Amino acid sequence: MFRHSKVFITKLKNLSLQGSWRSRGSSAVERALQYTAGQKLHGFTVKEVTAVPDLFLTAVKLSHDATGAQYLHAARDDSNNLFSVQFRTTPMDSTGVPHILEHTVLCGSQRFPCRDPFFKMLNRSLSTFMNAFTASDYTMYPFSTQNAKDFQNLLSVYLDAVFFPCLRELDFWQEGWRLEHETPTDPSSRLVFKGVVFNEMKGVFSDNERLYAQHLQNKLLPDHTYSVVSGGEPLAIPDLTWEQLKHFHATHYHPSNARFFTYGDLPLEQHLQQIEEEALSKFERTEPNTAVPPQTHWDKPRVDHVTCRPDALAPDPIKQNTLCMSYLLGDITDTFEAFILSLLSSLMISGPNSPFYKALIEPEIGSDFSSSVGFDGSTRQASFTIGLQGMAEDDTETVKHIIAQTIDDIIATGFEEEQIEALLHKIEIQMKHQSTSFGLALASDNAHRLTLTMSPDERFLEKQAEAEEQKLQQKIQNLSDADHKDIYEKGLQLLAAQSTTQDASCLPALKVSDIEPIIPYTPVQPGTAGGVPVQYCEQPTNGMVYFRAMCNLNSLPEDLKIYVPLFCSVITKLGCGELDYRQQAQRIELKTGGMSVSPQIIPDTADLDLYEQGIILSSSCLERNLPDMFQLWSDIFNSPRFDDEQRLRVLVMMSAQELSNGISYSGHMYAMTRAARTLTPTADLQEAFSGMDQVRFMKRIAEMTDLTSVLRKLPRIKRHLLNPENMRCAVNATPQKMSEAAGEVERFIGNIAANRKERKPVRPTVRSHRSPSSSCQEPHFKPCQMKTYFQLPFNVNFVSECVRAVPFTHTDYASLCILARMMTAKFLHGEIREKGGAYGGGARMGGGGLFSFYSYRDPNSTQTLSAFRGGVEWARAGKFTQQDIDEAKLSVFSAVDAPVAPSDKGLGRFLNGITDEMKQRYRERLFAVTDKNLIDVAGRYLGVGQQTCGVAILGPENESIRKDPSWVVK
Repeated sequence: MFRHSKVFITKLKNLSLQGSWRSRGSSAVERALQYTAGQKLHGFTVKEVTAVPDLFLTAVKLSHDATGAQYLHAARDDSNNLFSVQFRTTPMDSTGVPHILEHTVLCGSQRFPCRDPFFKMLNRSLSTFMNAFTASDYTMYPFSTQNAKDFQNLLSVYLDAVFFPCLRELDFWQEGWRLEHETPTDPSSRLVFKGVVFNEMKGVFSDNERLYAQHLQNKLLPDHTYSVVSGGEPLAIPDLTWEQLKHFHATHYHPSNARFFTYGDLPLEQHLQQIEEEALSKFERTEPNTAVPPQTHWDKPRVDHVTCRPDALAPDPIKQNTLCMSYLLGDITDTFEAFILSLLSSLMISGPNSPFYKALIEPEIGSDFSSSVGFDGSTRQASFTIGLQGMAEDDTETVKHIIAQTIDDIIATGFEEEQIEALLHKIEIQMKHQSTSFGLALASDNAHRLTLTMSPDERFLEKQAEAEEQKLQQKIQNLSDADHKDIYEKGLQLLAAQSTTQDASCLPALKVSDIEPIIPYTPVQPGTAGGVPVQYCEQPTNGMVYFRAMCNLNSLPEDLKIYVPLFCSVITKLGCGELDYRQQAQRIELKTGGMSVSPQIIPDTADLDLYEQGIILSSSCLERNLPDMFQLWSDIFNSPRFDDEQRLRVLVMMSAQELSNGISYSGHMYAMTRAARTLTPTADLQEAFSGMDQVRFMKRIAEMTDLTSVLRKLPRIKRHLLNPENMRCAVNATPQKMSEAAGEVERFIGNIAANRKERKPVRPTVRSHRSPSSSCQEPHFKPCQMKTYFQLPFNVNFVSECVRAVPFTHTDYASLCILARMMTAKFLHGEIREKGGAYGGGARMGGGGLFSFYSYRDPNSTQTLSAFRGGVEWARAGKFTQQDIDEAKLSVFSAVDAPVAPSDKGLGRFLNGITDEMKQRYRERLFAVTDKNLIDVAGRYLGVGQQTCGVAILGPENESIRKDPSWVVK
C-alpha cells in the first residue's frame, strides 16, 4: 500500500517510547499502583494494573465477581472526576427503543421517584458534565464533577436510574411517542403524534448529512443491529410499545451487560463500595445475548441511492448530490491495526497535500468531502469511506473513476516522508496537549464495497409529511370509541402530571455553602514586546507553548467588514513567504498544533453600546518548535499570498458548504443571533460575522463566476488587521520556557514592524477601558424591536426571543443569570420540552448583556413564544421557592467554576478584560441574589412594555406568520 511503511512503524514505536514519567507528586497514580492482580475489593477482583506514563495515569482493570460486570479505573491527579456506565444495546428494529429507553430511565427511579431527576440534578449539583448518549450498539451515561460529595450524590442517582428505573407509562408517552389531541384539553381537536424523541429524530433527519450517514451505515452493514436506526426512524417510532420498552431494559440494562469507567483522583475503593452496595449486590449473573456478530462479507460490490431535502442555501443549487464509496475493514478489537488504519486514513484525506484532496477537492467537482469520510471505528468492523458532496449528478461516473484510480496510485507510490513526519508530529502534540497495511483492504479484491449516492428531491418534505399522515391515519382507523376516550383521558392525565410541581426532596443536593466563596487567583505578568502589550501566564503546559494575538479592526472600512470571516478562514491556507499553500500546510502540521484565525467581537463589560471588534490569532507548538511557529506567523503578516483564485474558490466552496450544513444542527444559535441583531451594536456585528447574513453572503460569493474582486479585497483587509499597532498578545507556557517564548514574541514583533507604515486609519468614535483605541461605539445605532422568520426546509422549528438587559459589571447582571437558570429549570423545561415536545429550550443571560430565550428542534413556533412570556409572568409573580433559587445558584456556579485547561488560563482577562477581581465581585453578587432581586429584574427588564426585544424563528412553512405584517419574512 505504501512505500514507507517500515519507516513509519519504526518512528511510531520510537514516538511511544519518548514519553517520560514525570514526578508530579502523583498520589492518585501511586495509590493505584499498589493494587495487585487477584486482589479482592468490595465484590470485585483486580485483573490488571498498568502504568501509563505518557498520560500520567495508572489504569486498573477489574471484574465483578457475582455478575461479571467489567470495570476500568484511570487514576490520575485530576480533580475533575468522571463516572460512566455503558450497556451494549443492540436493537433489531428502527423503533428507537434504546434511545427512548435512555430518555425514560432518567425520568424517575425506585429511590428517586420524582419526575425527571436527571434534569433536576443539573440544578442540585456542581457537575462539570452530565448527559447520556445512544450510539448504534451501546448506551452511555457519564457525569463529571470536581466535588467529592457531589460525585457520591450523582453516582447514587445514576446507578438507581439505570438499574432501577420506574419506567412509567406516562414517561414513555412524554419522552417516546403518543397519540394526543393537538390541544389536549379539546377532544374535538385533531389527533397528532407527539413525543420528545419523535420530534428530536424528525429534527435529526432534517440534517442531510445525518440522513446520509445513517443510510450509509445501514446499507454497508445490513445483516444485524447496524441495519436499523438506533435513535429511531420517525415513522417507525409509533410502532414501539411500552411493554417492548420494559422488556428491552430487562434484557440489556443488567450488570452482566455493563461496563463501568471512572477517572480522576478520588479513591477507587470508595467507588467500588458504593456501586456494589447500591446496585450490583442486588443482581446475579446472566448471559445476555447482546453480542454483535461479524458482518458477512459480500461476494460483489453493491450500489444504492437515497434522496434528501433540497438545500436552499447550498453554495450551488444545481450541485447538491453526494457520492461515497465505503469499504468494510477489519475488527476494531485489533487495536494496533485500527490505529494504523486511522493514521493512514489521515494521510489519504487530511489537508491539501493528501492524495484525495488533490484528486477530488481541487478540481472543483464538488464543494467538499462528504460528511462521512475517512476511517470509522464506531462499529464492530471498521470502515473507510471516501466521497464528495455538492457535486452534479452528471459527475457520478467521473468521481467513481477518480476514487478507484487514486487508490491504485496510493498503492503504487505511497506517501512522502515529510507527510508521515507531519502526522507523527500531530500525534505527539495530541499526547502532550491536556484535555497494518491499508492497501489490501481497499484494493479491488475487497468486494465488500458500497457506493451510495444521494440527490435532492423537491417533494422530499412533502412525501415525508404524507407518509406521517398515512401512518397517523392507520393508527386512528384502528381506534375504537373506548380508545378515543382513553387517549383523551390519558392526555389530560399527562398534562396534569406535567403541570404538577414535583417534590424533589428525595434527591440529594449540595448546598450553596458547599461552594467555595473565593476564586483561585491566576497570576499573569503584563509586559510589552516592541511596543505591543503581551500577557504572560506561566502554567504546567506539559512541554507546549500557546500563543494568541488579538488584532482589532476599528480602522477597517465598513464595506470590508462582511468579508472578515472569509479572510480569517483563508489567511492561513493560501501560502505565505516562499511557501505555496501545500508547503504552508505541511509546515504548519510539522511545526505547530495548528494555526487559526477567527473573528472576535468582545462586548464591553460596563457599557452595552461599546465593544471591541477584531480577529484572534491562535496557535500552539512543542517547545522545541517555538522559532518555527513564529516564523510562520511572521510570513503570514509580511507576505501572505493573494494570487491564487482557484485556491480561493476551493476554500470558499468548502466554507459555504460547511455554513449551510450547520444550520439544521445549530438552528437555535442562528435564531438567537438573529433575534439579538437589533438590540446592541455587538449583536448586530455578530449577525454579520456568524449569523444568517453571513451564511447568505458566503452563498453569494460561492455563486460568483469570477472571484477576482474578492481576491483584491484580501490585501486591503490584511493591511488593517495584521498590524502591530492594533495588536496585543498572550502566551501560556511553563516557567522554564517563558523567557525563551518572550524572546520569540519580541523577535516576531520586530519582524512585522514594517506593517505599521501601511496603516491608513478610519477613526471610529472611541471610548475604552482597555486602551485608547481598542473599543468603539456606533454613534447611529438605536436599539429597536424586530421579528424575523426564516422559512427553511426543516421538520422542526428553532425559536428565540432576546431582550436588551445589562452588561457584565452591572449590579443586576448576577440576578439575571440566576433568573435565567431558575426559569429554565422550573418553568420553561416543563412548558417547552415536557408539554411542547421540543428536544430542548430555556433561557440564558449572555456576556453581551442580552437575556435570551430559545427552543431547539421544536414542533411549535408561536406557542413557544407564549411559553417565554409565561416564564416571565411566573417569575414576576414570585412562584418559586428559596430551594429553587439555591438550585439555580448551584447550576450557575457549576458553569462559573468549570475546570480551565492550562492552555486557557488567563484567557478571560486577555480577551474580555475580566480580571480575577471582577470575577470575585460577580461571584459575591451571585451569592447575594434574593427572591426580591429576581422578581424585580424579571419585571424591570423582561416585563411587557419594559423591554426592547427581538424575535426570530427558523422553521418550516408557517402560514399564520406569513400573514402577520409584524413579521419580516426571509
